[in-house]
Amino acid sequence: MESGDLFGGIAALFTGTFLLLILVVAAIVIAAWWKVFTKAGQPGWAAIIPIYNFVVLLKIVGRPVWWVILMFVPLANIVIGIIVHLELAKSFGKGTGFGIGLILLGAIFFPILGFGDARYLGPVSGPPSAPPVLA
Repeated sequence: MESGDLFGGIAALFTGTFLLLILVVAAIVIAAWWKVFTKAGQPGWAAIIPIYNFVVLLKIVGRPVWWVILMFVPLANIVIGIIVHLELAKSFGKGTGFGIGLILLGAIFFPILGFGDARYLGPVSGPPSAPPVLA
């Protein structure tokens, strides 16, 4: 057996294992998104439809749907993404720290949000309430 064959076999084994691990993590994250959407009273299947999933996410946090357009604007999309993830955490009764976790470590924090005991409290953003009327 030549050393090239041995290294090729090891590389194939490593690549296959790594690919399997990525697929397992992706399946868990997709299931977590599905569960988060369901907890918020939205259809779970919406989590797997590109662009539409962000429309539903905006609805969950109470932001206007036209923000989807901003996701196609460089740099603005980063700001919008951060705001939406922070507000998603707050919509489920979690703090800013959890929102930062959703942004930086989504593969860990979305399953916690989806499969944990967090409850959807409603959108944290929305139209401003009318000022009180003084009689």
